[in-house]
Amino acid sequence: MTRKPLLSLFPTLLLSAAVLAAGCAKQEEPAAAPAAEPAATPAEPAAAAPATPSPEAPAGAKVFFVDLKDGAEVSSPLVVKFGIEGIEIAPAGDEKPGTGHHHLIIDAELSPPDAPVPANEHYIHFGKGQTETTLTLTPGPHTLQLAFANYLHVPFNPPLASDKITVIVK
Repeated sequence: MTRKPLLSLFPTLLLSAAVLAAGCAKQEEPAAAPAAEPAATPAEPAAAAPATPSPEAPAGAKVFFVDLKDGAEVSSPLVVKFGIEGIEIAPAGDEKPGTGHHHLIIDAELSPPDAPVPANEHYIHFGKGQTETTLTLTPGPHTLQLAFANYLHVPFNPPLASDKITVIVK
């Protein structure tokens, strides 16, 4: 049996590697994208994530607007201050029991209690522990509601939410 020098096998090895690489790089046609589902209407929350157990709300805890009443005529931009009693604020991701952070719901309904609060133009998250914001709203009536949720954005049980109020932007 004759042995070939290893160097003489180099072209064969190189060709084999190229064929193997081309086979691995073969791309299949992408599957057709599923049909888009209709977007949620402003009055409904977006599609909910899978059910997540709601944390128990501390007895007597409350969430409310500070210095903003139902039916108020306001100018835009509008400073909105959030109030709480009986519970502590902690940033999103902080797993300390009995704490949470604010979510402002604009022109929409409360999200389901067993799913994280959606994040879009109707559900504004204040995951850094903020207690106020400045809103720019179009003229006319707008509904506002606060919801308090835990470190995973899951609402408490029973829900810690303010009354829904309507403000009229001049």
